[in-house]
Amino acid sequence: MKRPANKTQMRHIILLVLTVAYVLLSFLAPLLMPNDPNHASLADAKQGPSAEFPWGTDWLGRCVLSRVLAGAPVSILSALAIVGLTLVTGSAVGITCGYFGGKVDSILMRVVDIFLAFPGMVLALAVAGMLGKGLNNAVIALVATGWPPYARLMRGQVLTLKEENYIHAAKLNGQTTVSILFLHILPNALRPVIVTASLSIGGTILALAGLSFLGLGPQPPVAEWGSMLSDGRGLMQQHPWIVLFPGLAILLTSILFNLLGDSVRDVLDPHDSHNLFQKTQRKRIL
Repeated sequence: MKRPANKTQMRHIILLVLTVAYVLLSFLAPLLMPNDPNHASLADAKQGPSAEFPWGTDWLGRCVLSRVLAGAPVSILSALAIVGLTLVTGSAVGITCGYFGGKVDSILMRVVDIFLAFPGMVLALAVAGMLGKGLNNAVIALVATGWPPYARLMRGQVLTLKEENYIHAAKLNGQTTVSILFLHILPNALRPVIVTASLSIGGTILALAGLSFLGLGPQPPVAEWGSMLSDGRGLMQQHPWIVLFPGLAILLTSILFNLLGDSVRDVLDPHDSHNLFQKTQRKRIL
C-alpha cells in the first residue's frame, strides 16, 4: 500500500536534510576532535571512557572518539565518490550499448555478464589484492566492479526510450546524436539510475569498511572505521569500546543512507527499474 504523497514527500525532505547535515558534519569532524587522533601513548592504552577520552582509547592509547570523527570524512566521502563514479561509468556504457547497439552492444554486454557472474565483494577483493593496499586502490576496485548493474539498467531504459515518438521526431528535425542523447534520452533515463545509486550508498560504505577490515583500505595512521574494527577485534571482549563505537558509526551511517534511498525510491517511484536492479543484485549474490 502506497503512502500518501504529502507524507512521502515530507519524509523524504526530513531524511534529505538529516543526510545533508550528517555529511556536512563529517567535513567539520576534525574541528570537533577532543584529541589528536594519531597521538599514541602506551601509558593511556586501553583506557575506558573518561572525561579526557569520552569513548576510551585503543591498544596504542589513541582517542577512539577522535579517530571515529577523523574517519567520518574518509568513509562517507569515499563512499559517495565510489557511487558517483560507478553511476557515471555504468551509465556511459549503458547509453552506448542501448542507443548504438550492434557489435559494441554485444561485446560490452558480455563483459557485463562476466562481471555479474561473480559476487561483487569477492571480485572487489581480487581487484584490490592485485592493485595493492591503499584508499585509492580500494576506491578503484569498488568502482571497477560496481558499474555493471548501472550499465544494464541504463541500457534497458535507453532501448525503451529510443523508440518513443519524440525521439523519432527529433531525428526527423535534424538534431544530432549528441543532442538527442543529452537533451532527450539521458534526462528521462536517469530517474531509475539515481534511485539505484541512492539505494547503494549504504552498501558501498559497508563494502569499503570490509576492504579496510581486511587490510586493503587506508593504511596507518589514517583513521578509517573498517580498519579500526580490524585493529580492535582481538580486544573486543576485554575492551569492547575499541570496536563498539566504530561499528556503531558504520551501522548508523548505513541505516541513514538506506532510509534516504528508500525515500528517494518512494518519491520517484520507478517500480519496474527497481525490480530489475534487485534481480541483478540477487544474481550477483547467488
